[in-house]
Amino acid sequence: MSFDSLWADLAGIGRDGRRGGFSRHGFDDAELTMREWFVEQAGRRGLGVHADRNGNLWAWWGSPGPGAVVTGSHLDSVPGGGAFDGPLGVVSGLLAVDELRARGFRPARPIAVVVFAEEEGGRFGVPCLGSRLLTGAVDPATALALRDPDGVSLADALRRAGLAHGDVGADPSAVAHVGAFVELHVEQGRGLVDLGAPVGLASSILAHGRWRLTFSGEGNHAGSTGIADRSDPMLPASQAVLAARRAASTVDGARATVGRIVPNPGGTNVIASTVDVWLDARAPSTSDTRAVVDEIVRAGRQAAADEGCELVVREESYTGTVVFDSVLRDELAAALGGVPALPTGAGHDAGILAGQVPAAMLFVRNPTGVSHAPAEHAERDDCLAGVAALTTVLEHLAS
Repeated sequence: MSFDSLWADLAGIGRDGRRGGFSRHGFDDAELTMREWFVEQAGRRGLGVHADRNGNLWAWWGSPGPGAVVTGSHLDSVPGGGAFDGPLGVVSGLLAVDELRARGFRPARPIAVVVFAEEEGGRFGVPCLGSRLLTGAVDPATALALRDPDGVSLADALRRAGLAHGDVGADPSAVAHVGAFVELHVEQGRGLVDLGAPVGLASSILAHGRWRLTFSGEGNHAGSTGIADRSDPMLPASQAVLAARRAASTVDGARATVGRIVPNPGGTNVIASTVDVWLDARAPSTSDTRAVVDEIVRAGRQAAADEGCELVVREESYTGTVVFDSVLRDELAAALGGVPALPTGAGHDAGILAGQVPAAMLFVRNPTGVSHAPAEHAERDDCLAGVAALTTVLEHLAS
C-alpha cells in the first residue's frame, strides 16, 4: 500500500472540532480505533500481532526472539495535537516492511513494528507510560491507580479495552528480544529546516519531567467575601505560572511550561478551594532541570504563604538526560550516507528504551517547526524520504 493510502486511513479518526487537530488519548474510542487499524494492517501483511501485558502492540515479521530489530512509535496524541506526532512512525514502519518485502529481502533477525501505549500522557498524566511499564521505570500499582479527568482509572481503561491488567509491569523477556530500537518521528522543532535536510538522527533528549502543584485555600462566595478576607489559591497559582517563565529564562537551554490549570470547584462566581497547576520543565541536565523546578516551587510557596494558602508538590514523571548510543547512531548515519544528528527537547519512547537497549531516532523535517498543535506538518516528499531512510536502516540492522 502507498503512503497516501495509509495516511488517508487515519485522517478522520479523532478529529477535535473544538481545539482543532486531533485528540486521541490512551485507550479512548479514537485511540482504540487507531489500534484496530494497526492490527488490521499488520494482518494484511501476515505479521503476527499481540498486545503485551502493558497494552503495547507488537507486529512481528518472523518469530519473536533475541536480537530483533524493532521500529514503531505511538498512535495517541496530546489534546488537539498534530497529525504526524506518533502515527508517522507507525505508518513508516509498515511501509518499510512493504518495501523490504518488495525487494525480496529476507531478514536474518526478526523485525517488529510496535505501537506504544499512552506515550503523550494526555489521558493519565504520565508520558511514555507503555514503555515505562515495559522497562520497569514506573510502579505498576501506581500506574493502574492513575485516573483520567473523568475519574476512570488505567485499570478500568485496560479492562474496557479487553487487555489483561493483573500482570502489568516490567517485562524483561520482551525487552530482551529487542536487539535495537529505531523510532522514526516528525521533528518537533526547526533543526532540520535550518540544516536543509529532510531526515536526521537524534543525538540526545533534554532532561524533563512533570510536576503537579496543588494550591489549597478557602472556597467562598465571589460577591460576599471581601478581598481582605480571602485565601484564594488562584493567586499563588498565577504567580507559579509567571515564575516558570522567569526561572527558565535564567538557565541556558531550559524550558518551563504550565499548560493546564484546574480550579476546584470551577465556578465563575466561586473563589476556588484548590487549584491544580501542571508544570512541564526541561533542561540540558538533571541539575539544571531540578534548579528550575526548585525556583518555581520556592516562588509558589512564598506566594501561597502570602495569601494564607498551602502548596503540595507531586512529581508525576521524570526522565534524566538521554544520550543515544553513539556507536549505533554513527553506524546508521554511515548507512544513510551521512545525515545530521541533532538534540531534541521532546521526550519519546526511544528515550525510555535507551536505558536498556541500543536505541536511535530518525527525524523527518517539519517545515513549520510547530508540534503538539494543528500546524504540525511534514511534506509528502520528506515523509517518503523518511520511509526510505527507515527501510535502509532496518535492512542494514536485520542483515
